Amino acid sequence: MNSGVGGAIYRSIALDIAQRIINDEFSEGTKLSGRSLLASQYNVSPETIRKAITLLKEESVVTVSQGKEISILSVQKSYNFIEHCKSSDSVYSLQQDAECLLKKKREIDKDLEDIFKNIINYSDRLRNLTPYNPVEIEVNPNSHVISKKISDIKLWQHTGATIVAIRRGTEIIISPGPNGIMKAYDRIVVVGDRNVLKRTVTYINKCK
Repeated sequence: MNSGVGGAIYRSIALDIAQRIINDEFSEGTKLSGRSLLASQYNVSPETIRKAITLLKEESVVTVSQGKEISILSVQKSYNFIEHCKSSDSVYSLQQDAECLLKKKREIDKDLEDIFKNIINYSDRLRNLTPYNPVEIEVNPNSHVISKKISDIKLWQHTGATIVAIRRGTEIIISPGPNGIMKAYDRIVVVGDRNVLKRTVTYINKCK
C-alpha cells in the first residue's frame, strides 16, 4: 500500500484518523470537518486529504456524500484497517529485504562470473605458454648438422624445438637467427613441449 513519500503521507493521515476513531475522538455517525479544514490541521494539501479519505472509504471506515461530507461509519473497520496496514507493512518490509538480497545476489553472481571468466582466460593463456624450462643439447662431432645453417637443418620442422641461444665455449649467442652456423660441441638451447629434449637429441645426434 505504500507508494513512496507521497503515498506514505496520505496513508499516515488515514491511519491517524482511524486511530482517532478508535480512541473515540471521532464517534460512529459523527461528521468530520471538511477536507480544507483537515488539510489545515494536518498541514497538507486538500488533495492529500482526499486520498486519505478515499483510502478510508475503500475500507468502509468512513462514507463520503455527494456533497463531500465525511461521516464515520465503523470503529471495527478502523481496527481492521490498522491491522491490515500493519500486515501490509510487514509484507512490504519483507519484500524490500528480499529485493535487497536478490540485488546483492545478482551482484555476487556477476562477480563470480567475472572471476570464473578470468580463471578460464588465465588457464587458456597458461596452456598456450611453454611450461618447461629451456634445455641444452650438445652437438657431437659426428652430427649431420655441423657446418650447416640453422635454417637448413629445419630443426623446428623435425622436432618442434625452437633455438633460443647457442653456448659456444664461453660465448653465448642469443637468438642466433637462420644464418647461424652449427659447430661441433655447440650447446644449443631450445624450448618446446615435454618431448622436445628426446626428439631434439635424437635428431641432432644423427651421424653424417
